[in-house]
Amino acid sequence: MEKAHTATASAKNLGISRKAAVEVASFIRGKDLKRAKKLLEGVLKKKVAVPYKRSLLDRGHQRGIGPGRFPEYVSIEILKLLKSAESNAQNKGLNTESLIISSILVNKGSTQWRYGRQKRRQAKRAHVELTLLEKEPAKKTKKEDKQ
Repeated sequence: MEKAHTATASAKNLGISRKAAVEVASFIRGKDLKRAKKLLEGVLKKKVAVPYKRSLLDRGHQRGIGPGRFPEYVSIEILKLLKSAESNAQNKGLNTESLIISSILVNKGSTQWRYGRQKRRQAKRAHVELTLLEKEPAKKTKKEDKQ
């Protein structure tokens, strides 16, 4: 992967569930930037459900996909990250219309104790790293040049 045609953004210790973040990441991985942003906005409006593939014991089946949910906090944070990566791509001079999400990684963040009613509880944290790749325009074939 060439560094000249990529843009990255990362966030450390986000206060989101790692389980939900992994599901959202696999949901938008490989899609173009415009479509991914539209899907995440649909999740926020509760029109598009995120399919849960790793944790199948989850409640809430959605029509057409099986187990799924609407992880709002995760969608908000990843949407912010997508917008940040898009701004980074604009600063590099990349064409924002032809960007795809080449990789999105979610890792476990540091745990922090917070107060609970009976006992203290560990807060959920996650690291998210996002890489956008500029798609190359389709090359013309010899048949197209002759016509």
